[in-house]
Amino acid sequence: MNLVIVESPAKAKTINKYLGPSYEVLASFGHVRDLPAKNGSVDPEANFQMIWEVDPKAASRLNDIAKALKGADKLILATDPDREGEAISWHVLEVMKEKRALTDQKIERVVFNAITKQSVTDAMKHPREIDGALVDAYMARRALDYLVGFTLSPVLWRKLPGARSAGRVQSVALRLVCDRELEIEKFVPREYWSLVATLVTPRGDTFEARLVGADGKKIQRLDIGSGAEAEDFKKAIEAASFTVSSVEAKPARRNPQAPFTTSTLQQEASRKLGFAPAHTMRIAQRLYEGVDIGGETVGLITYMRTDGVQIANEAIVQARKVIGEDYGNAYVPEAPRQYQTKAKNAQEAHEAIRPTDLSRRPPDVSHRLDSDQARLYELIWTRTVASQMESAELERTTVDIAAKAGSRLLELRATGQVIKFDGFLALYQEGRDDDGEDEDSRRLPAMSQGDALKRRDLAVTQHFTEPPPRFSEASLVKRMEELGIGRPSTYASILQVLKDRGYVRLEKKRLHGEDKGRVVVAFLESFFRRYVEYDFTADLEEQLDRVSNNEISWQQVLKDFWRDFIGAVDDIKDLRVAQVLDVLDDMLGPHIYPPRADGGDVRQCPTCGTGKLHLKAGKFGAFVGCSNYPECRYTRPLAADSEASADRILGKDPDTDLDVVVKAGRFGPYIQLGEQKDYAEGEKPRRAGIPKNMSPGDIELELALKLLSLPREIGKHPETGEPITAGIGRFGPFVRHEKTYASLEAGDEVFDIGLNRAVTLIAEKVAKGPSGRRFGADPGKPLGDHPTLGGVAVKNGRYGAYVTAGGVNATIPSDKTPDTITLPEAIALIDERVAKGGAKPKRAAKTGAKASTKSAKAKPAKEKADGEAAKPAKKAAAKKSAAKPKSDAASKARAPVTAKTSAAKAANPAAKKSAGKASG
Repeated sequence: MNLVIVESPAKAKTINKYLGPSYEVLASFGHVRDLPAKNGSVDPEANFQMIWEVDPKAASRLNDIAKALKGADKLILATDPDREGEAISWHVLEVMKEKRALTDQKIERVVFNAITKQSVTDAMKHPREIDGALVDAYMARRALDYLVGFTLSPVLWRKLPGARSAGRVQSVALRLVCDRELEIEKFVPREYWSLVATLVTPRGDTFEARLVGADGKKIQRLDIGSGAEAEDFKKAIEAASFTVSSVEAKPARRNPQAPFTTSTLQQEASRKLGFAPAHTMRIAQRLYEGVDIGGETVGLITYMRTDGVQIANEAIVQARKVIGEDYGNAYVPEAPRQYQTKAKNAQEAHEAIRPTDLSRRPPDVSHRLDSDQARLYELIWTRTVASQMESAELERTTVDIAAKAGSRLLELRATGQVIKFDGFLALYQEGRDDDGEDEDSRRLPAMSQGDALKRRDLAVTQHFTEPPPRFSEASLVKRMEELGIGRPSTYASILQVLKDRGYVRLEKKRLHGEDKGRVVVAFLESFFRRYVEYDFTADLEEQLDRVSNNEISWQQVLKDFWRDFIGAVDDIKDLRVAQVLDVLDDMLGPHIYPPRADGGDVRQCPTCGTGKLHLKAGKFGAFVGCSNYPECRYTRPLAADSEASADRILGKDPDTDLDVVVKAGRFGPYIQLGEQKDYAEGEKPRRAGIPKNMSPGDIELELALKLLSLPREIGKHPETGEPITAGIGRFGPFVRHEKTYASLEAGDEVFDIGLNRAVTLIAEKVAKGPSGRRFGADPGKPLGDHPTLGGVAVKNGRYGAYVTAGGVNATIPSDKTPDTITLPEAIALIDERVAKGGAKPKRAAKTGAKASTKSAKAKPAKEKADGEAAKPAKKAAAKKSAAKPKSDAASKARAPVTAKTSAAKAANPAAKKSAGKASG
């Protein structure tokens, strides 16, 4: 029997079918070990020795692997063909060695770029050893990220209250976004004018020509800077006669783009499909792992984390065959196209992302995929096929026109192009980040030199230069790749972390730097500038790539980094928070204190008039406050823009003739109908909140009136006769009948949901019961097992999300979400809750030392409705509990046991007993 290890159960099931009964395929479910989230996991003083901790979720799976090894002749490590895959294989092997599960079994490492029978069976014929250089590169990156996070983040928390954390690559990506915000704020618009004449040929065809010269001088786009200059040229053109002075037609070729890399797939999926990078990678993962095709599970695309742009020869042959069948031989180039990667060091999975079988055309598989999977597969298929098609042949035409007005000679120019042969454009054309008018794409009518032209119209238009656009997710990924920041496997996670921490927000598909993000960047640029420099980060990435090529020692890279980094951290330790805030106040001044309309002092307090505004730090982040505090309590957010701090009148309500206003309130922006003076004494103005997925700038009068109309009555319930209403609440849109609330699902619109649909949603809610489930309490999302308290789960309660294990509940902090919190983080929160004496576990897990009877019988504190973290019922009981020595189980709950300490205690019972007493 041969034992094969892969990451996912879906891959395991498919590969097991390919290999047959002489193989057993088990899944590791991703990484099985990581650095514990505590100080000391990487020791710079001991040549960067690392302490690895087995993920509690992976413990049972590792036990299964160890058991299966007993009857195996060979251990085949078949994880993904990149650096992370190599690391998973190494971790599994190391744990098996620690468990002494290996005897005389042969160890092999195999990689395949696609989950197809041929790819897998071919890989099994060409095994190798684990690549130590790739593992070293993984360890170097992991250690660097750990050292930066666990060294820099505490400094950030102490010196900048309310800040979250700082990551090695995330901070540099955040700087890109915030630097763009600064460019936009400093941008000064410049006025310019354009003159475009509509001319008529002798055959009666019309076209447009732009003024490009006058009196022997060229006129560039910004050269006409005033209305007076434009008027002068306008008069001359209106009096001019026009003659074609030259017609130049040049042939041109446009070549197809290379097949997708991770970066270009994320960019194009964002442009064409509107997918976020993280969503693109989730869908690509499913396509890679496979779907059921005719009773057999088959991977539809090759591995999706790669910098490579070349594809296998068999795929090229297949693509050329498909092109000939679907488009004809004219679209098949004479020689196959070969592409070269532009990346400095291509990811270890070298082949580009492509379909595993190009004969599976998108319509053939779409009925077996969901909508997003089908759209992404079609995008990958068309890009791959197009990359092997013939070039497009164009003809670019330039027509110069002489405009004679008395003694003045003006020059106008028209440009256009004609597609002579569409080539790959018949199938695919790459999207653009910033759409703009492309005059070259216009087709010009037939003209000859010396033709006399007539003017039909003249457009004189005023323009103002615009600031650089904010990054979209696609353009930020592109810029990061250009600068050498991050690697294919990290782009999506970097963007997701920035959004989750509230450092940026995505609005109208553009990334906006939030105040808390800008403060963090200003802090890092002021005190750790070198470590957020683009060149430094790119150079460090290059050093890490050299490690993966076995050109340099990973410990040497860490030593060089750590020596200067820890020095920079030590330099700031003695700075007071006030000193840090003074520096940031100066650096962020243009953003925090924009010019006033009356030209007054931008730092003058608008409330007391004598105090000066200054940057301050509070529990929830930085804000602007008055220097006369506490006598003057004026505060505001950092951004003082009109959208955030001033009322914006949208228009009149047609029913009441009152102003509809967007206002900035203490708890965020809202919509209000009229002012207090418009209402009777004791009556409050009608208000409506702005949904979480909208910004104040998105709100127009029509939408505001709809929001003010909520809650609206949909109709009467057919059984009770009571009204069913629709509205927007704290947790989103809902429908309500009596005391039953049902959330609206995706696709339902709160403004136009019908009675039938509302009745259905109410009925489904009633059938599920108050918990939202048909039977029993909500079990939550399981994360794994606590070392002593049993299963850990994430639940949503009335007061927010929380984690729970053995009757102990702990609220999830605001910088985490139920979707992103990990098992180690959840265990730490639960242990902290137990250590504070806030709740007792329902029961302790069985241990060598029996828990006290009293502790075992103690009842847990009563949970709040829907599961907010429990609080002690009586202070006296809490004090009494805190005064008594904790049970062995409770002691262990405060300090999760690592694999290393477990082994030490097992070998020394006396030490185990002593440790239990000390922790109690």
